[in-house]
Amino acid sequence: MNLELLESFGQNYPEEADGTLDCISMALTCTFNRWGTLLAVGCNDGRIVIWDFLTRGIAKIISAHIHPVCSLCWSRDGHKLVSASTDNIVSQWDVLTGDCDQRFRFPSPILKLQYHPRDLDKVLVCPMKSAPVLLTLSDSKHVVLPVDDDSDLNVVAAFDRRGEFIYTGNAKGKILVLNTNTQELVASFRVTTGTSNTTAIKSIEFARKGSCFLINTADRIIRVYDGREILTCGKDGEPEPLQKLQDLVNRTPWKRCCFSGDGEYIVAGSARQHALYIWEKSIGNLVKILHGTRGELLLDVAWHPVRPIITSISSGVVSIWAQNQVENWSAFAPDFKELDENVEYEERESEFDIEDEDKSEPEQTGGDAAEDEEVDVTTVDPIIAFCSSDEELEDYKALLYLPIAPEVEDPEENPFGPPPEASGQVTPTEEGLGTGDKKQRQPSADGGPAKKKARTTTIELQGVPSDEVHPLLGVKGDGKSKKKTAGRPKGSKGSLVSQSYKQHDIGGMD
Repeated sequence: MNLELLESFGQNYPEEADGTLDCISMALTCTFNRWGTLLAVGCNDGRIVIWDFLTRGIAKIISAHIHPVCSLCWSRDGHKLVSASTDNIVSQWDVLTGDCDQRFRFPSPILKLQYHPRDLDKVLVCPMKSAPVLLTLSDSKHVVLPVDDDSDLNVVAAFDRRGEFIYTGNAKGKILVLNTNTQELVASFRVTTGTSNTTAIKSIEFARKGSCFLINTADRIIRVYDGREILTCGKDGEPEPLQKLQDLVNRTPWKRCCFSGDGEYIVAGSARQHALYIWEKSIGNLVKILHGTRGELLLDVAWHPVRPIITSISSGVVSIWAQNQVENWSAFAPDFKELDENVEYEERESEFDIEDEDKSEPEQTGGDAAEDEEVDVTTVDPIIAFCSSDEELEDYKALLYLPIAPEVEDPEENPFGPPPEASGQVTPTEEGLGTGDKKQRQPSADGGPAKKKARTTTIELQGVPSDEVHPLLGVKGDGKSKKKTAGRPKGSKGSLVSQSYKQHDIGGMD
């Protein structure tokens, strides 16, 4: 169905809860692909669950990591997925096959991952207590981005909408704009709290359309800026924010903020409770507050790229917020009338005649004459919502959906599987391997070559502490949710972690 037909002509934001997605294990983070057809959810047991968002069913489960998944990002074409876990591992996955292409081991926990919006070979990584790192996947090389103050390494970073620049922000409120290719400083400014006092930058988010971006700061104010004005002001500029969004009554701190798909609305999730605040960007007025279950803490928020739908994560469950759909039967036929009570109907004399003999032939004019024209039903017009402003055509190699094999409970025979005599044979090389590696090196279902173990690259960063714990593992809340979120029992720093790494190195289970 064309997205043009889904125009609501009214408010374009969700109004009520519309069900949940249960990933069986505890969900920690979620992200939509570029078209909103697939939703990837990272769980505390290391799995990545990919949901078909149209059918609200699980399309694929990737056993990605041993430790909880803390960050996810889709590639532009939807074929690749990068993930980070709390044991400092960054992995790239092939979505169709579920295979790991390569891994990177960092010295400190990963706070955020982001693919380059146009170059699938580059990934921006924000390690904890470290300057942001720009990874090049093809040659496994990395570049450490320059920072404003070497003593302040609490830095967050994000690509702009086209990936031409990287915006970084530190705990002293300084924003740097760097050229992605040369890492040279293009512009900079400082976020102040009305006086000369500065405030720490918690996150930077860009809109999918337009040049606006938002900055979530520690003073509980969301500031919206125009990226073109930032570049015009240059180094040490003093740009004024377009909007300042905050909860003046409760002084709510914000856990996660993002733009709507069209960039007209901004949603912010409270760090105190499961509550979503929605503002209109152009005016800055609060239009809706969505309240979840009391006592729950919010972990992540994502807005659907093309529809007024929001997903939020709390207590390990993905909640969906959407508009209230009212059935309007008169939309199916223009002459359909809804009646409050029965009406006596008088039929015309010739109403049920096969051919009306008395009817005179009218002349074809206007719309009637146009019905005889040929209609082109073969040309597929690109959907504007799926194209960027500098593109005329859609990406026809993009991965919008995942194929799902039907589940047969008691099949009489298996025509697509290996023959019975072949399934019992074990090659000499497999005899000496562990169960994990044996599973990893089985040939694929289509008879292709055996899966290769992914290459692991260790990223060495100077002066970065290696004993940091990811914020997810020290999340505040009741003891029950804390244990579930951590994904490992107490004392996991000792032999259990070394055992996990051993399993990762030998069995390829990571």
